[in-house]
Amino acid sequence: MLDKIDLLVLDVDGVLTDGRIVYDSRGGETKSFHVTDGQGIKYWLRMGHEAAILSGRASAVNRRRAREIGVRALYEDAKDKLPVFLKILKRFRRTPDRVCYVGDDFIDMPVMAQVGFAVAVPDAAEEVRRVAHYVTKRPGGGGAVREVIELILKYQGRWPEVLERYVRQMPADLPAARRPRKETP
Repeated sequence: MLDKIDLLVLDVDGVLTDGRIVYDSRGGETKSFHVTDGQGIKYWLRMGHEAAILSGRASAVNRRRAREIGVRALYEDAKDKLPVFLKILKRFRRTPDRVCYVGDDFIDMPVMAQVGFAVAVPDAAEEVRRVAHYVTKRPGGGGAVREVIELILKYQGRWPEVLERYVRQMPADLPAARRPRKETP
């Protein structure tokens, strides 16, 4: 199942964030994103895979984060995510079995039921966790997306390609015990 996955579709609130939305006194909105999730998405894209964000809410914060991490496919204000997901499939010319979707609430379940690899975060609704193939150990907004990306890329044997860029900058005489281990699926 994981060997075919090359499109990652992510919810925002509760997945890329911890689900909290803070409003300031001027009406501005604040969300908190985890750096490792963003970096993981950059690794994913660097491997030639695709990514999209599918959110039930529209937010300037979402648009800024998508730009920062290089996700060009941002779909917002999707009150019914399944029809929008079908548009994403068409845009990327993918079949559902090639998609990993990460969600946390009821609105995500119809999409999760369609994809090749459905993922829920640990504090997702019980019904959502039941639909998922995998439930992350890390929470939404706390590295869950990075965990999923590492899991898939390691299974696909692509993780060494991610590491190589950094390993080759390490001193040649660095002891083996301090070097990253080769991953096996």
